[in-house]
Amino acid sequence: MRLRWVIGLLFAAANASYPHAPAAAQQTTGYRLGYLDGGSATAESKRLLSVFRQRLNELGYREGQNLTIEYRWAEGNYDRLPELAAELAGLKVHIIVAAVAQAARAAKQATRTIPVVMVGAVDPVGLGLVKQHARPGENVTGLSSLSAELIGKQLELLTEAAPNVFRIAVLWNAANPIEARLWRARQAAAKTLGVVLVPLEVRDSADIGPAFAEMVKAQPQALQLLADPLFTVHRSDIIKFAAQHRIPVISDTSDFTEAGALLSYGVHLPDVFRGAARFVDKILKGARAATLPIEQPTRFELVINLKTARALGLTIAPSVLGFADRVIE
Repeated sequence: MRLRWVIGLLFAAANASYPHAPAAAQQTTGYRLGYLDGGSATAESKRLLSVFRQRLNELGYREGQNLTIEYRWAEGNYDRLPELAAELAGLKVHIIVAAVAQAARAAKQATRTIPVVMVGAVDPVGLGLVKQHARPGENVTGLSSLSAELIGKQLELLTEAAPNVFRIAVLWNAANPIEARLWRARQAAAKTLGVVLVPLEVRDSADIGPAFAEMVKAQPQALQLLADPLFTVHRSDIIKFAAQHRIPVISDTSDFTEAGALLSYGVHLPDVFRGAARFVDKILKGARAATLPIEQPTRFELVINLKTARALGLTIAPSVLGFADRVIE
């Protein structure tokens, strides 16, 4: 009995004199994140996630060591998001990272206690995700997107790149509440530029084919769309159709341009995913989502596909080329 008492004293003394790890390092033990995306695990999605994970790694969080990430993909079907969000909430993850506004809304409906970090959500105040940008006041924070403000610039760049464009088809997902909010911005920009918009409404994958048929009848001179998860899933089909009918395409993400769209103009997504990792770090270190101000993107990029331009017989004006951040030859 006396021997065990002596050994206990020696162990306590050794433990007290041994240098402990910093508090921040102790806090990063065994965290579990949920990642909720409305799209699918495409090469582009994986590239952005690698940026996100790399930034987490730099901040001291490493998958397989002190961090686990549970991934859920809706494959372009928004109706699946509530179920997937509930799954993540049931796993009692520490944070849910929501790749689109619809995912953030589903996550918020699934839990009011688990923090939700948005990755470039459009109009989070208008959607009721947060009360205000400065003090969200809810369990949701992160980065917003300026898609509404960028739509006018996209159409302007399109008309500069293709001066003869007058009728522009707009492929939009009516199941996405963001699209209805953006329609007013499109109409205002079109009126200013003197172009006519031809709306093509879809709700799921089954509507893509009929939308193509409607587009053939409408004979637009260009196609504008946002990188909605539904369109991302069908990106190759959309680009192939546009190429067959010699229709220049403009989107807001570079993966469409890399696939063959004429140009893209939008938020620089790697910066947004790095920013999301920073929000995760702040929350895991004790910050409350309700008091973390929403951040807006500060970096944008224009990508032009000259190979597509040549196939369409278009000569991109030097003023537009000079503005490009990246040119695909």
